[in-house]
Amino acid sequence: MYFIDVILPIPLKQTFTYSVNKDEAAFLKQGMRVAIPFGKSKVYTGIVYQVHDQPPVGYETKSIDHILDEEPILTTVQLKHWEWIAKYYMCSLGEVIKAALPSAFLLESETIIKLSSRNFQGEESLSDDEFVLYEALQHQSSLHINDARSILDRRNIVSVIQKLLDKHIIEVEETVYEQYTPKLKRYIKLSKKYTSEENLRELLDSLTRAPKQRDVLMNLFMLNSQTKKPISSKALQKKSEASAATLKSLIDKGILEEYFIQHDRVEFSGEASSEIKTLNEAQTKAYDEVKTSFDTNDVVLLHGVTSSGKTEIYVRLIEEVIATGKQVLYMLPEIALTTQLISRLQKYFGEKISVYHSKFSVNERVEVWNNVLAEKPKAQVVIGARSSLFLPFKNLGFIIVDEEHEPSFKQYSPAPRYNARDSSIVLASLHKAKLLMGSATPSLESYHNAKTGKFGLVTLKKRFGNVLMPDIELVDVKEKNRKKQMTGHFSDRLLEEMREVLKHGEQVILFQNRRGFSPVVECTTCGVSPQCPNCDVSLTFHQHKNQLRCHYCGYHMAMMQSCIACGSETLDTKGFGTEQIETELKTLFPNHKIARMDQDTTKGKHAYSKLIEALENEEIDILVGTQMLAKGLDFRNISLVGVMNADNLLNFPDFRAHERSFQLLQQVSGRAGRTQKRGKVLIQTYNPYHQILKQVSVNDYEAMYKEQLEERYNYKYPPFFRTIKIVFKDKNLARVQKGSTWFGQALEIQFKENILGPEPPPIGRIKNKYIINLLVKIPKKQSLEMTKKYIENVQRSFNSIKEFSSVRVNIDVDNY
Repeated sequence: MYFIDVILPIPLKQTFTYSVNKDEAAFLKQGMRVAIPFGKSKVYTGIVYQVHDQPPVGYETKSIDHILDEEPILTTVQLKHWEWIAKYYMCSLGEVIKAALPSAFLLESETIIKLSSRNFQGEESLSDDEFVLYEALQHQSSLHINDARSILDRRNIVSVIQKLLDKHIIEVEETVYEQYTPKLKRYIKLSKKYTSEENLRELLDSLTRAPKQRDVLMNLFMLNSQTKKPISSKALQKKSEASAATLKSLIDKGILEEYFIQHDRVEFSGEASSEIKTLNEAQTKAYDEVKTSFDTNDVVLLHGVTSSGKTEIYVRLIEEVIATGKQVLYMLPEIALTTQLISRLQKYFGEKISVYHSKFSVNERVEVWNNVLAEKPKAQVVIGARSSLFLPFKNLGFIIVDEEHEPSFKQYSPAPRYNARDSSIVLASLHKAKLLMGSATPSLESYHNAKTGKFGLVTLKKRFGNVLMPDIELVDVKEKNRKKQMTGHFSDRLLEEMREVLKHGEQVILFQNRRGFSPVVECTTCGVSPQCPNCDVSLTFHQHKNQLRCHYCGYHMAMMQSCIACGSETLDTKGFGTEQIETELKTLFPNHKIARMDQDTTKGKHAYSKLIEALENEEIDILVGTQMLAKGLDFRNISLVGVMNADNLLNFPDFRAHERSFQLLQQVSGRAGRTQKRGKVLIQTYNPYHQILKQVSVNDYEAMYKEQLEERYNYKYPPFFRTIKIVFKDKNLARVQKGSTWFGQALEIQFKENILGPEPPPIGRIKNKYIINLLVKIPKKQSLEMTKKYIENVQRSFNSIKEFSSVRVNIDVDNY
């Protein structure tokens, strides 16, 4: 007998053992996928962890259904890395696998039910739910489990189905879907028998009555003479302006033949590589320093001011690594950035680039995965967001983490709550690869690591082409309000500068950290403002849809005419979001093109690239946006950046608020004046004497670093202390309070004063669940592993208490 241990993509800590026969055991390797039965009627895709011959104690093993792969789709290094992620971030390997593999690889069982026989009597013996399902099946031949769920409007319907099964009224089909289908493209060629001269002449004479078909043929000859490549049906149709029907009739007559070629979805179209730009002297110096630093350090931090030409240095380094035949991973925080960077890198590396992020369809991701696994040349350089860390590299030589301070590198919602920057350091060391982090405003912990000698540090102080850093001016809104110099949310200084810039035909970016029209709608008579029924937040007014929306759970309702509480029609909007600024701009600058970039306007896959392209082609004069704008985009023609309100960044209840504000403002201002002329930045604030704003305006990263580090040290926060956040959620407030208090007390026995909480967050209820947080602080001397072990033990006893069974516990390691 042989057995395999299988990891399932479910949040359970252990692997599961199944039996296989001798041939299967010889064929299976670690990292292959198998379809396996699990529970009563489920089929899962599992990943083979190991093959062995020790039968498990205490239960009969099931055998596997079938093997899904010829070759492993994972590498051993990948599994090692994932085990580290699971261990470090305190989650199960199954959860990591679910996050890492494109969903097409993990086929779930799609359970389908259908009636077994039509002639069932005794409908009155069925319960209500059973009867509803039975009746639904009378009208449809088969139902998907999810459809059944929605018909009965209850989550757990297995019991109902089980009863119907026992009465032999329905039967179950289990189908495992193979989801990935390669994309086929249709090509056209002339049929063989018409290749000789006389046959061809005969053919053309016979087609005098069908001018359109003849046109198609003529165009086909023309295209054939121009290129050696196969001609796609689309191109032919377009060239000859023919309908699909015309083509079809030619194919039916046997004059043309169609054939299909499998096509990769992620394509590169464009001219081959251009020469890599020569570096200027500051860049060359930095480049040499990076190279020498790599001799002694595996990780190097490149701290270069905005627009200093970091990308050019990366390109040089990538080029060297590719020449040795190794793979390169280039990680960016934001999908918006990838679009702009791809076009830049393709100029240098042409076909060698693949892109991987979550806005891609499943099939496109599978293709990139397979290309990387097969070490194809077209996947030598992978650009991606944080998920690209999980790709199956076999020969990784170099990782770049660009804009390493970005919070987007940290995943919060489903389980592996990993930080891609930190995990990539481990990935690099497993592959014995080098890692370069780049940022204009490094995060405190990276800078601290570099200062203490853990990482190498290289600085680039000059902007490319010696352009001056933008001139930053703080505008005191309080003062302007007093002097009545505000128009809506715009101070006279900002309007004056905007008019000046637009007159010269240059572009403006305005930054406001809130989407929607206004965050609060309030009745001036009775002071009531509409709240979300599921969360503890007020609803945001969205003007273009004329509705109130909750930004946490998506609840929405139409904007009312009069107050819900007192019925008077005195509704006033408080606060302002991007929509409102856009509306004000339209009245202030009616002749200029204004666009908005936030979550509401960039839903689709290409929405980003369209907006970015429009900006580059100067079709947009003024762009209003949220923090998407701050992320390292590079525009030539922007000479003014306005920050509408800097205060809501600074007054945020988070120990990183000041650091983040500095980074954000610094990044936003880095968008201004990236070519010859010096750009200008105006920051509107109620408190222009704030320490951080002063440091931003003189561009003093070092001062900010020293001051923040001092505070962190005094109040015991990272980088001096590690933190683990434990989040409790439940629909019942008393239960979640009791549970979190129990957990907190259990931890306090061991960690004393280093436990903060339990404490509800600023927004204490989201999607009808009450939330309570605990924070564990871990001093440098305390062993991280022992701490996690202890927390896991407490969690185990917590899970065994019946009363707390409904409380969800999420553990977030390094939650900053």
